[in-house]
Amino acid sequence: MTSKKTGYLLGAVAGAGVMAAAMAGAGMGLPPAHADQQASLIKASTAPIFAPPPGSPMSFADIFDKVSPAVVSINVTSRVEANALRRIPGFENFPFNIQPDQPGDDDSGGDESPGAPGPGKGGAKGGQPRLPTQQSAGSGFFISSDGYIVTNNHVVENAETIKVVLKDERELDATVVGRDEGTDLAVLKVKGAGFPFVDFENSAKPRVGDWVITVGNPFGLGGTATAGIISAYGRDIGETFVDYIQIDAPINRGNSGGPTFDIYGRVIGVNTAIFSPSGGSVGIGFAVPADVADIITKQLMSGGKITRGYIGATIQNFTAEMAEAQGSPDMRGAIVNDTVAGGPSQHAGLQAGDVITAVNGRPVRSSSELTREVAKASAGATLRLDLMRDGKKKSLDVRSGVRPSEKELAANTDGSGPGAPGGSTAPAPQRPAVIGLALAPLDEAARKRYSLPGDVRGVVVEGVDQTSDAAQKGLRRGDVIVRAGDRAVGSASDLASAVDSAKKAGRQSVLVGVHRNGRTSFLPLKVTG
Repeated sequence: MTSKKTGYLLGAVAGAGVMAAAMAGAGMGLPPAHADQQASLIKASTAPIFAPPPGSPMSFADIFDKVSPAVVSINVTSRVEANALRRIPGFENFPFNIQPDQPGDDDSGGDESPGAPGPGKGGAKGGQPRLPTQQSAGSGFFISSDGYIVTNNHVVENAETIKVVLKDERELDATVVGRDEGTDLAVLKVKGAGFPFVDFENSAKPRVGDWVITVGNPFGLGGTATAGIISAYGRDIGETFVDYIQIDAPINRGNSGGPTFDIYGRVIGVNTAIFSPSGGSVGIGFAVPADVADIITKQLMSGGKITRGYIGATIQNFTAEMAEAQGSPDMRGAIVNDTVAGGPSQHAGLQAGDVITAVNGRPVRSSSELTREVAKASAGATLRLDLMRDGKKKSLDVRSGVRPSEKELAANTDGSGPGAPGGSTAPAPQRPAVIGLALAPLDEAARKRYSLPGDVRGVVVEGVDQTSDAAQKGLRRGDVIVRAGDRAVGSASDLASAVDSAKKAGRQSVLVGVHRNGRTSFLPLKVTG
């Protein structure tokens, strides 16, 4: 209705322009024929036709007709998580021992007396209320004629029921074949055969600036096409195993799991995320590249669980500032924060503060690159790590384990390490000992005061000068300085010595290892001003 109204108004404005032109021509004494000619020229000038740039399609209609039958809408029913429910005002005291319905539960109310809350009346067996259900929607696409569908893991992760809606409006039940949290991909299966499908494009990689078209189910509207260009490759949005394609074709909520096509109708990516202050499209979308999606989905279709190599070490980027602080400005890699007790790295002799620069001869310049190289290994395979320790090159052989699930790993990471915002610091001490830090021995009294484990060695922070770089980077009371520069720290004088060495070498910072909440993180602290 709105489009009709808009069309009417545009038509009326155009008509008024023609009328005014005709009247102006008559007022000038022009013959009627001349007036009509002038009106025609004005009409033409209000709607110029521009030829598209060379190489761009006049229309995406043929591409859409070709690929859209393979794209589906996915409607999911799932249970609201109890913890999420308790964050809603009025539900703060929702029972903490609530469990989802078990197979065999029904909605009949059983033998409950009339009016009593039964399983179907807001209560589960045992008198506990059921978790309410929620509906969500996403997108997907067929990759085989016998009913295999690719989508995002987050679309179907907690699904109880999954309905797939085809372009011809058929609705089919779907089951999950396999999911991979690491790449946020999942494969579904519907019964039947002869489904239209599309292929991943693994060879002819489009360039930045090439046209793309997306098809999906934004806001539950069903098959919707949008077009744009590839904006960039290799985008890091915080996911470990994927360098994303950035596109500017509008994608919104509900587009997750849908395909991005090139102008030949080949899948070059799986839409996964958007950057948006408002929740709607601002022209920055991210898709899993086709080569990654192809490998993962084939493994899932074959019934294989996705397994990845694991060395049992927590790591972070070895940044340019860290490299300068260590006197190696051109070095890049991943610095080891800690090793997992009893894990492969600890057995191999990897240590906190080691900077890993290559895996099996392949250079790594970030923690993500290191994780991806390790992940390629199968369980039991030997990985050769090239690293820098105490300013010297070294190599270690590590026998790979199996990477735990992303949820298990996330449960061991609280995100509150040094450098994170927040946390309390003591008032500025009158005479801070070293680079704005008032330090004390890590004796039994300090361990008890700050609940520190007995295996941590270093000096404890008792106060932080609020004007110091240490305060700006989040250090606080109770943090333990365990390493500085290329040495372990056992006293305040060890840190002072590392700072003096950095100053004499003309460096701006000293690299410091800080233990907090069972984790060690490294950060450069300024040694001057």
